[in-house]
Amino acid sequence: MLEVAKTLKGRVHSVNITDGSRAVLRMSSVAASVLLLQHEIEPICQIACRDRNLIGIQGDLMGAHALGIRNILALTGDPVKAGDHQKAKSVFDLESVRLLKLITKLNLGFDFNDQPLPDEGLDLFAGAAVDPQSESWSGLQRRFERKVTAGAQFFQSQLVTDFEKLDKFMHFSASITDKPILAGIFLLKSAKNALFIKKYVPGVHIPDETIERLGKAKDELKEGMKIAAEQVKLAKELCQGVHLMAIKKEELIPEILDMAGVGAISH
Repeated sequence: MLEVAKTLKGRVHSVNITDGSRAVLRMSSVAASVLLLQHEIEPICQIACRDRNLIGIQGDLMGAHALGIRNILALTGDPVKAGDHQKAKSVFDLESVRLLKLITKLNLGFDFNDQPLPDEGLDLFAGAAVDPQSESWSGLQRRFERKVTAGAQFFQSQLVTDFEKLDKFMHFSASITDKPILAGIFLLKSAKNALFIKKYVPGVHIPDETIERLGKAKDELKEGMKIAAEQVKLAKELCQGVHLMAIKKEELIPEILDMAGVGAISH
Protein backbone atom coordinates (compact mmCIF):
# COMPACT_ATOMS: atom_id res chain seq x y z
CA MET A 1 0.00 0.00 0.00
CA LEU A 2 2.73 2.45 0.98
CA GLU A 3 4.86 1.70 -2.08
CA VAL A 4 1.91 2.45 -4.36
CA ALA A 5 0.95 5.57 -2.39
CA LYS A 6 4.51 6.91 -2.71
CA THR A 7 4.18 6.83 -6.53
CA LEU A 8 1.31 9.34 -6.17
CA LYS A 9 3.21 11.78 -3.98
CA GLY A 10 3.40 15.19 -5.63
CA ARG A 11 0.90 14.19 -8.32
CA VAL A 12 -2.37 14.22 -6.35
CA HIS A 13 -3.70 16.39 -3.54
CA SER A 14 -4.82 13.42 -1.47
CA VAL A 15 -5.35 9.68 -1.53
CA ASN A 16 -8.64 7.92 -0.79
CA ILE A 17 -8.54 5.23 1.86
CA THR A 18 -11.62 3.02 1.57
CA ASP A 19 -13.52 1.59 4.53
CA GLY A 20 -14.44 -2.00 3.71
CA SER A 21 -15.52 -1.07 0.19
CA ARG A 22 -17.94 -3.63 -1.34
CA ALA A 23 -18.13 -5.12 2.20
CA VAL A 24 -14.79 -6.86 1.60
CA LEU A 25 -12.37 -7.15 4.55
CA ARG A 26 -9.48 -4.68 4.47
CA MET A 27 -7.28 -2.88 7.00
CA SER A 28 -8.91 -0.19 9.14
CA SER A 29 -9.25 3.02 7.12
CA VAL A 30 -8.15 5.06 10.16
CA ALA A 31 -4.98 2.98 10.64
CA ALA A 32 -4.14 3.07 6.93
CA SER A 33 -4.67 6.85 6.84
CA VAL A 34 -2.24 7.30 9.73
CA LEU A 35 0.38 5.28 7.84
CA LEU A 36 0.00 7.63 4.87
CA LEU A 37 0.31 10.68 7.13
CA GLN A 38 3.58 9.27 8.49
CA HIS A 39 4.89 9.37 4.90
CA GLU A 40 3.58 12.93 4.34
CA ILE A 41 0.78 11.81 2.03
CA GLU A 42 -2.60 13.40 2.78
CA PRO A 43 -5.42 10.85 3.14
CA ILE A 44 -9.15 11.11 2.67
CA CYS A 45 -10.34 8.63 5.29
CA GLN A 46 -13.61 7.00 4.37
CA ILE A 47 -15.98 6.16 7.25
CA ALA A 48 -18.95 3.90 6.51
CA CYS A 49 -21.98 3.36 8.74
CA ARG A 50 -22.35 -0.37 8.06
CA ASP A 51 -19.90 -1.79 10.61
CA ARG A 52 -20.04 0.58 13.61
CA ASN A 53 -22.71 1.61 16.04
CA LEU A 54 -23.10 5.19 17.25
CA ILE A 55 -20.48 4.73 19.98
CA GLY A 56 -17.96 3.16 17.61
CA ILE A 57 -18.38 5.79 14.89
CA GLN A 58 -17.93 8.68 17.32
CA GLY A 59 -14.96 6.99 18.98
CA ASP A 60 -13.28 6.41 15.61
CA LEU A 61 -13.90 10.00 14.48
CA MET A 62 -12.45 11.35 17.73
CA GLY A 63 -9.50 8.98 17.46
CA ALA A 64 -8.90 9.86 13.80
CA HIS A 65 -8.82 13.55 14.72
CA ALA A 66 -6.39 12.89 17.59
CA LEU A 67 -4.09 11.04 15.16
CA GLY A 68 -4.00 13.98 12.74
CA ILE A 69 -6.58 12.88 10.18
CA ARG A 70 -8.72 15.77 8.94
CA ASN A 71 -10.45 14.65 5.72
CA ILE A 72 -13.41 12.31 6.18
CA LEU A 73 -15.66 10.94 3.43
CA ALA A 74 -19.00 10.07 5.04
CA LEU A 75 -20.58 6.99 3.49
CA THR A 76 -23.54 4.75 4.23
CA GLY A 77 -21.58 1.63 3.21
CA ASP A 78 -22.21 -1.22 0.78
CA PRO A 79 -24.51 -4.06 1.92
CA VAL A 80 -22.89 -7.08 3.61
CA LYS A 81 -24.37 -9.43 0.99
CA ALA A 82 -22.08 -7.82 -1.60
CA GLY A 83 -18.92 -8.86 0.26
CA ASP A 84 -16.86 -11.74 1.59
CA HIS A 85 -18.31 -12.05 5.11
CA GLN A 86 -21.92 -13.10 4.55
CA LYS A 87 -22.49 -13.91 8.24
CA ALA A 88 -21.44 -10.45 9.45
CA LYS A 89 -24.16 -8.28 10.98
CA SER A 90 -24.89 -4.84 9.56
CA VAL A 91 -25.32 -1.95 11.99
CA PHE A 92 -26.49 1.17 10.12
CA ASP A 93 -27.31 3.23 13.23
CA LEU A 94 -26.73 6.10 10.77
CA GLU A 95 -26.57 6.65 7.03
CA SER A 96 -24.43 9.18 5.16
CA VAL A 97 -26.60 12.29 5.73
CA ARG A 98 -26.94 11.68 9.46
CA LEU A 99 -23.22 10.89 9.65
CA LEU A 100 -22.50 14.30 8.10
CA LYS A 101 -24.77 15.91 10.72
CA LEU A 102 -22.92 14.02 13.45
CA ILE A 103 -19.54 15.26 12.18
CA THR A 104 -20.90 18.81 12.17
CA LYS A 105 -21.98 18.34 15.81
CA LEU A 106 -18.59 16.91 16.84
CA ASN A 107 -16.88 19.87 15.17
CA LEU A 108 -19.04 22.16 17.30
CA GLY A 109 -17.97 20.29 20.43
CA PHE A 110 -21.05 18.10 21.07
CA ASP A 111 -21.71 14.38 20.82
CA PHE A 112 -24.76 12.67 19.30
CA ASN A 113 -26.71 13.21 22.54
CA ASP A 114 -25.90 16.96 22.55
CA GLN A 115 -23.53 16.47 25.48
CA PRO A 116 -20.39 18.66 25.35
CA LEU A 117 -17.14 16.88 24.54
CA PRO A 118 -14.72 16.88 27.51
CA ASP A 119 -12.16 18.95 25.60
CA GLU A 120 -12.75 21.06 22.50
CA GLY A 121 -14.61 20.31 19.28
CA LEU A 122 -13.05 18.39 16.41
CA ASP A 123 -11.77 19.92 13.17
CA LEU A 124 -12.85 17.45 10.52
CA PHE A 125 -13.33 18.33 6.83
CA ALA A 126 -16.29 16.20 5.80
CA GLY A 127 -17.11 15.13 2.27
CA ALA A 128 -19.84 13.04 0.68
CA ALA A 129 -20.56 10.92 -2.36
CA VAL A 130 -22.86 11.94 -5.21
CA ASP A 131 -24.07 10.15 -8.34
CA PRO A 132 -24.67 12.58 -11.25
CA GLN A 133 -25.91 9.64 -13.35
CA SER A 134 -28.67 8.69 -10.92
CA GLU A 135 -31.82 7.47 -12.67
CA SER A 136 -33.93 9.72 -10.45
CA TRP A 137 -33.11 13.37 -11.14
CA SER A 138 -35.38 14.64 -8.36
CA GLY A 139 -33.92 12.10 -5.94
CA LEU A 140 -30.39 13.16 -6.86
CA GLN A 141 -31.17 16.85 -6.30
CA ARG A 142 -32.95 16.20 -3.01
CA ARG A 143 -30.18 14.04 -1.58
CA PHE A 144 -27.43 16.42 -2.77
CA GLU A 145 -29.17 19.37 -1.10
CA ARG A 146 -29.60 17.37 2.12
CA LYS A 147 -25.88 16.56 2.17
CA VAL A 148 -24.94 20.21 1.61
CA THR A 149 -27.27 21.25 4.45
CA ALA A 150 -25.85 18.48 6.69
CA GLY A 151 -22.35 19.93 6.32
CA ALA A 152 -20.61 18.32 3.35
CA GLN A 153 -17.60 20.44 2.34
CA PHE A 154 -16.73 18.55 -0.85
CA PHE A 155 -18.22 15.82 -3.04
CA GLN A 156 -16.73 12.82 -4.81
CA SER A 157 -18.89 11.41 -7.56
CA GLN A 158 -19.48 7.81 -8.46
CA LEU A 159 -18.01 6.58 -11.75
CA VAL A 160 -18.96 9.00 -14.54
CA THR A 161 -19.26 7.93 -18.17
CA ASP A 162 -22.02 10.30 -19.32
CA PHE A 163 -20.49 13.78 -19.28
CA GLU A 164 -23.70 15.40 -20.56
CA LYS A 165 -25.36 14.27 -17.32
CA LEU A 166 -22.39 15.59 -15.34
CA ASP A 167 -22.72 18.92 -17.17
CA LYS A 168 -26.45 19.05 -16.37
CA PHE A 169 -25.75 18.23 -12.71
CA MET A 170 -23.09 20.94 -12.43
CA HIS A 171 -25.37 23.58 -13.98
CA PHE A 172 -28.64 22.74 -12.23
CA SER A 173 -27.80 21.02 -8.94
CA ALA A 174 -24.24 21.87 -7.97
CA SER A 175 -24.88 25.55 -8.72
CA ILE A 176 -26.66 25.86 -5.34
CA THR A 177 -23.30 25.62 -3.55
CA ASP A 178 -19.65 26.55 -3.89
CA LYS A 179 -18.52 23.17 -2.55
CA PRO A 180 -16.08 21.47 -4.96
CA ILE A 181 -17.25 18.48 -6.98
CA LEU A 182 -14.71 15.81 -7.95
CA ALA A 183 -15.80 13.65 -10.90
CA GLY A 184 -15.25 9.91 -10.53
CA ILE A 185 -12.97 8.63 -13.29
CA PHE A 186 -12.41 4.86 -13.42
CA LEU A 187 -9.55 3.08 -15.17
CA LEU A 188 -11.10 0.27 -17.20
CA LYS A 189 -8.35 -2.32 -17.64
CA SER A 190 -9.97 -4.40 -20.37
CA ALA A 191 -13.27 -5.13 -22.10
CA LYS A 192 -13.76 -8.04 -19.67
CA ASN A 193 -13.17 -5.72 -16.70
CA ALA A 194 -15.67 -3.20 -18.10
CA LEU A 195 -18.31 -5.91 -18.61
CA PHE A 196 -17.79 -7.18 -15.05
CA ILE A 197 -18.24 -3.69 -13.59
CA LYS A 198 -21.29 -3.02 -15.74
CA LYS A 199 -22.88 -6.28 -14.57
CA TYR A 200 -21.98 -6.36 -10.88
CA VAL A 201 -21.48 -2.78 -9.65
CA PRO A 202 -24.86 -1.20 -8.81
CA GLY A 203 -25.76 2.04 -10.57
CA VAL A 204 -22.83 1.94 -13.02
CA HIS A 205 -23.46 2.28 -16.75
CA ILE A 206 -20.60 1.75 -19.18
CA PRO A 207 -21.49 2.46 -22.84
CA ASP A 208 -21.27 -0.46 -25.29
CA GLU A 209 -19.03 1.62 -27.56
CA THR A 210 -16.47 1.97 -24.75
CA ILE A 211 -16.46 -1.81 -24.19
CA GLU A 212 -16.14 -2.35 -27.96
CA ARG A 213 -13.26 0.14 -28.15
CA LEU A 214 -11.40 -1.71 -25.40
CA GLY A 215 -12.03 -5.08 -27.01
CA LYS A 216 -10.63 -3.96 -30.39
CA ALA A 217 -7.46 -2.44 -28.91
CA LYS A 218 -4.09 -4.20 -29.27
CA ASP A 219 -3.24 -3.16 -25.71
CA GLU A 220 -6.48 -2.98 -23.74
CA LEU A 221 -4.90 -1.54 -20.59
CA LYS A 222 -3.22 1.25 -22.56
CA GLU A 223 -6.55 1.98 -24.28
CA GLY A 224 -8.23 2.14 -20.87
CA MET A 225 -5.62 4.67 -19.78
CA LYS A 226 -6.34 6.76 -22.90
CA ILE A 227 -10.08 6.68 -22.15
CA ALA A 228 -9.44 7.74 -18.54
CA ALA A 229 -7.19 10.61 -19.70
CA GLU A 230 -9.84 11.78 -22.18
CA GLN A 231 -12.39 11.77 -19.36
CA VAL A 232 -10.08 13.77 -17.08
CA LYS A 233 -9.89 16.41 -19.82
CA LEU A 234 -13.70 16.48 -20.12
CA ALA A 235 -14.12 16.76 -16.34
CA LYS A 236 -11.60 19.60 -16.24
CA GLU A 237 -14.04 21.73 -18.24
CA LEU A 238 -17.02 20.94 -16.00
CA CYS A 239 -16.05 20.59 -12.34
CA GLN A 240 -13.37 21.34 -9.76
CA GLY A 241 -11.37 18.11 -9.85
CA VAL A 242 -11.35 14.38 -10.38
CA HIS A 243 -11.47 11.33 -8.14
CA LEU A 244 -9.33 8.83 -10.06
CA MET A 245 -10.07 5.17 -9.40
CA ALA A 246 -7.46 2.76 -10.78
CA ILE A 247 -8.12 -0.30 -8.66
CA LYS A 248 -4.91 -2.35 -8.17
CA LYS A 249 -3.23 -0.19 -10.85
CA GLU A 250 -2.87 3.05 -8.86
CA GLU A 251 0.77 3.35 -9.92
CA LEU A 252 -0.50 4.19 -13.44
CA ILE A 253 -2.27 7.35 -12.24
CA PRO A 254 0.76 9.65 -12.82
CA GLU A 255 0.96 8.44 -16.44
CA ILE A 256 -2.80 8.96 -16.94
CA LEU A 257 -2.41 12.50 -15.57
CA ASP A 258 0.49 13.10 -17.98
CA MET A 259 -1.67 11.90 -20.88
CA ALA A 260 -4.39 14.31 -19.72
CA GLY A 261 -1.95 17.23 -19.52
CA VAL A 262 -2.16 17.49 -15.73
CA GLY A 263 1.23 18.31 -14.22
CA ALA A 264 2.69 17.90 -10.74
CA ILE A 265 1.00 19.49 -7.74
CA SER A 266 2.51 22.82 -6.73
CA HIS A 267 2.43 23.63 -3.02
